[in-house]
Amino acid sequence: MMLEVKNLHVYYGSIHALKGINFHVDKGEVVALIGANGAGKSTTLSTISGLLQPAEGNVIFQGEDITLTPAEQTVQKGVVQVPEGRKIFATLTVMENLEMGAYTQRDKNQFKQDLEYVFTLFPRLKERQKQLGGTFSGGEQQMLAMARALMSSPTMLLLDEPSMGLSPILVEQIFEIVQSINKKGTSILLVEQNAQMALSIADRAYVLETGEIKLEGSAQEVLHNPTVIEAYLGGH
Repeated sequence: MMLEVKNLHVYYGSIHALKGINFHVDKGEVVALIGANGAGKSTTLSTISGLLQPAEGNVIFQGEDITLTPAEQTVQKGVVQVPEGRKIFATLTVMENLEMGAYTQRDKNQFKQDLEYVFTLFPRLKERQKQLGGTFSGGEQQMLAMARALMSSPTMLLLDEPSMGLSPILVEQIFEIVQSINKKGTSILLVEQNAQMALSIADRAYVLETGEIKLEGSAQEVLHNPTVIEAYLGGH
């Protein structure tokens, strides 16, 4: 098992954001976490990546308890989050953003390999290495945020709403790239409001509602579940 989340409780002040959730991601899987706004999806990712500390529960990565591991050490262990809203360094160039992503990388050969890999995935970034990130469109910024995360050679990628605010064509492009990242061996935990798209590429899925997991199963089972269809797929 690549990642295991056990009985996770997280509070924001008096608000009980996560109420004892349990789930796992196996090696090589894409697992989707779907749910409405405010369900606790981003909180889950931030807790796994060490940006938030739970009141109770554990995060186990490759057999090691990383519950209280600081975020930068979590990255070194191979768990990397692509945050919601992209959060690239707008005043830095594409190349500088990518170098920031590789700050844990001490091996120059590995850096070159990772750079080659992200330029293969995102040719547009290769063409615009000297352009400032802030001058990019939303879709290009999303590509840059994903490329920056890949520069630290993650074994597990946490993707938070990668399709948010993008046109349908770009959404398809981003999801194709997610699939090719997964095919190369990276396990992915995908948080996404576009449930249809997320379930179309995931192996398994969990439905989160107000801090609790209400449903789990194969992506196809969840996709065809009447409750999910009603709540997240527009009733079709």
